[in-house]
Amino acid sequence: MFEVAQLLYLLFPAYLANMAPPFVKYWKGWNRPISKRWLGGHKTVAGVVFGVLAALAATCAQSRIHWSGDLVSYNDWPLIGLALGFGAMGGDALKSFFKRKCGIAPGQSWVPADQLDFMIGALTLIWPWVRLSWQEVAVILAISFVGDIAVNHLAYWLRIRDTKW
Repeated sequence: MFEVAQLLYLLFPAYLANMAPPFVKYWKGWNRPISKRWLGGHKTVAGVVFGVLAALAATCAQSRIHWSGDLVSYNDWPLIGLALGFGAMGGDALKSFFKRKCGIAPGQSWVPADQLDFMIGALTLIWPWVRLSWQEVAVILAISFVGDIAVNHLAYWLRIRDTKW
C-alpha cells in the first residue's frame, strides 16, 4: 500500500496538470483554442500553460518535502515538473487529435482514451528520471482510470466541467 501511495505522490503533478485547464476556461481574450480544426475548441493555450505551471509548482513543492522514497530524485525537479506537465497536456492533446480524426465530437465519451491519455503522456515523458515496472504502470493506469471518472463526474456536478468526460 505504501508503494501505491509513493506512485500517486510521484504522479500527483500530472493529475494536477490534467485537472487545471477547466479553471481557466472563463479567461476571455487571450484564452484562444490551440486549433479548433485539429483538437477542438476546448483545448486552449491558457489551459495548457496553466496545466504545465500547476505540474511545475507541485513538483517544486515535492522537491522540498522529500517524500519520494527511492522512486525519483528531485534534484532535477524543474525538468521532472515540465515532463509531467507537458506529458499530461501532450497526451490529452494527442488523444483529442485522434478523436477528431475518428469523427468523435468534443465532449463525447471515448473510453478508455479519455481517462488514460494524460497519464500515458506523463509516464512517457518521465521515463528518463523514473523506471517503473510494468506492474507499477498497470497499477497507476488502473487507479487513473477509476479516479479520472470519479473526478470528472464530481467536476460536472460542481459545474466546473460541461461534460462528465
